[in-house]
Amino acid sequence: MSLLWVEHQAGIVLFLLVLLVIVLSNLSRLRRISSYPDAKHLPRVSILVPARNEERNINPAVKSLLAQDYPDYEIIVLDDNSSDRTSAVVGKLAQNHKRLRFVRGEPLPEGWLGKPWACHQLAGLASGELLLFADADTRHEPQALRHAVNALTAEQADLVSAIPREVTGTLPEKLAVPFVTWSIIAFLPLRLAYRWRRPAFSAAAGQFMLFRREAYKQLGGYEAVRGSVVDDLAMARRAAKAGLRWRLLDAQGDITCRMYESAGEVIEGFSKNLFPAFNCRLAPFTLVWLWLLVVTFQPLVILLISLAGLHVGTLSILMAAGAVLFEFGTWLAADLKFGFGWYAAFLYPMTIGLGVFVAARSVLLTRAGKARWKGRYLPRTRK
Repeated sequence: MSLLWVEHQAGIVLFLLVLLVIVLSNLSRLRRISSYPDAKHLPRVSILVPARNEERNINPAVKSLLAQDYPDYEIIVLDDNSSDRTSAVVGKLAQNHKRLRFVRGEPLPEGWLGKPWACHQLAGLASGELLLFADADTRHEPQALRHAVNALTAEQADLVSAIPREVTGTLPEKLAVPFVTWSIIAFLPLRLAYRWRRPAFSAAAGQFMLFRREAYKQLGGYEAVRGSVVDDLAMARRAAKAGLRWRLLDAQGDITCRMYESAGEVIEGFSKNLFPAFNCRLAPFTLVWLWLLVVTFQPLVILLISLAGLHVGTLSILMAAGAVLFEFGTWLAADLKFGFGWYAAFLYPMTIGLGVFVAARSVLLTRAGKARWKGRYLPRTRK
């Protein structure tokens, strides 16, 4: 066995061990949004909901927001030129609830993407001291808003973003959605991220973004990220770069979300996001996915070869077993943390395999200008 091969295998083991350490550290650092003491002052909050073709989601989403036990808030829902019955559903709700305001969005200007444009319009209509941007596919328990304001106050934060409990139904959802939470908890050491305040060490969940109004203005609002496909990540990076205090929290028990409901939506949604999350930089994007492919499947292949009776060396078997154990540990901890269940961890090779396929698709579609979401094509890039 060559020294180079041993060093390569050892590198994989060490990398996965580091990931496991980060995950275990983040389990204690990623606080529940419900774990903070009651704030003495509860300022007015504007809950801002962009909605495009959300007929199946908007009614339960808005009703859950109308049921908040918070004393002073408004809800503004903007229909972003939907082609379904979103407007009719929200318009009917608005007739019976004074807290709820329904507006029709203006046509999409050149240089803007749909969600940033909708959020920009919503912010201009808001009267609250705090601005909460909530996706139309989320459901909120009555205490969710109060808990979020408690957290923002206790952390003295400018931006609080919360990861909801992600609901999955179909097999493609069960394979793809856990990758989002795993990638955050495994690659973002929160203890360091909060201290360093570097853009590369920041993250947010776009389903729930609570800003102080002044911080939102300081960041330039959604106008500053008007062309960003992953606008939540772009806002988090701007907050870190500006030296603002941001926190990522766990909203299990307070907020639920079903991101996608079919294989087609899973593939289209992740194809839209993966490459832009790397600012469409091909070299680092390719290297990251190739490395994930290697660290996931090489140890498994070595173990399978040894089980087939072929000689691969005792040291190789031990290091491959260690690598599998460490990677499985990261997935098990993440899946248990975010409610996917212990059995989901056994699917991680399928998740990475699907991820590599969708990552390649994301590059091809984005560079060709054929990536689309909610019936709109996204900008073409050749970076």
